[in-house]
Amino acid sequence: MKTRKGFSALTLLVGGGLGVVFGTVMIEQRPQIALAKAAVPAQPAADGKLRIIIFGAHPDDAEYRGAGVAMKWARMGHHVKLVSATNGDIGHWQMAGGPLAQRRKNEVMEVGRRLGVTTEVVDIHDGEIMPTLENRRIITRLIRQWNADIVIANRPNDYHPDHRYTSILVEDSAYMVTVPFFCPDVLPLKKNPVFLYASDEFQRPNPFRADVAVAIDDVIEPTLDALLVMESQIHEGGANGYAGLFPEDPAGRQRRRDEVRRDLAKRYAGYADNYRDALVKFYGDAQARTVRYAQAFEVCEYGRQPTHDELKRMFPF
Repeated sequence: MKTRKGFSALTLLVGGGLGVVFGTVMIEQRPQIALAKAAVPAQPAADGKLRIIIFGAHPDDAEYRGAGVAMKWARMGHHVKLVSATNGDIGHWQMAGGPLAQRRKNEVMEVGRRLGVTTEVVDIHDGEIMPTLENRRIITRLIRQWNADIVIANRPNDYHPDHRYTSILVEDSAYMVTVPFFCPDVLPLKKNPVFLYASDEFQRPNPFRADVAVAIDDVIEPTLDALLVMESQIHEGGANGYAGLFPEDPAGRQRRRDEVRRDLAKRYAGYADNYRDALVKFYGDAQARTVRYAQAFEVCEYGRQPTHDELKRMFPF
């Protein structure tokens, strides 16, 4: 084996990880970097539009948290992607496995089509996602491949382990997306995105704080229409459903649809009431008082820290 001065053949052979580090960074630096650059997938070309990626743990979470504002961005020509970090294959009281995973994927793909956004479901088993190095790489690659300006996820204090760990994985990517030798098969981002949390009602260890609130009155009806496509979760009750919740007869099914639609509308109306002060900051007092439906977001400390003016440019509504 040919070695450079100061390094023996034994040094390069013993300890696979050490040999790789020396071989990549210290000994064969130039040719290795040239090869890596040649193999790196291209990121989407900049067209002056925002690029937003919204993560949820299951095929419905990103949709609930981002649907209204996602449609508003998409209507303005910005690029939005909704990602489910697991395939949702145990999220139903009556069915599971591949058939359920495919059913839920079909549902969210149709939601995305109606919203005018891109959708992806990662094939990790429902209930089994963990904050591992492998999964951190998956999330980092997704953010880089989308060339994201804005990344949205739920906060890590949450009742569901998949929700918690998806949030942690997104947080763990908040710096790594800019590090060249982490996941070198995908180009690092030139600047760190702004990372945001979607709203929730958890109080410990700290309550949600609304840095941004967006009125969605103008898209509330098509947003509800889109979300109602997720029958396995929203009509049949998902993992906590039961026989008869979504009746077989047409009249009973329509009653259930109407009930679910009213409940969803109340959720977004509640956000408008709870985060009225944040709406005032963005729209002024007079306009904010007329908002009936809203979504709210908190800036995560781990990504780029935007000014108020930058946030208004990122939510140009």
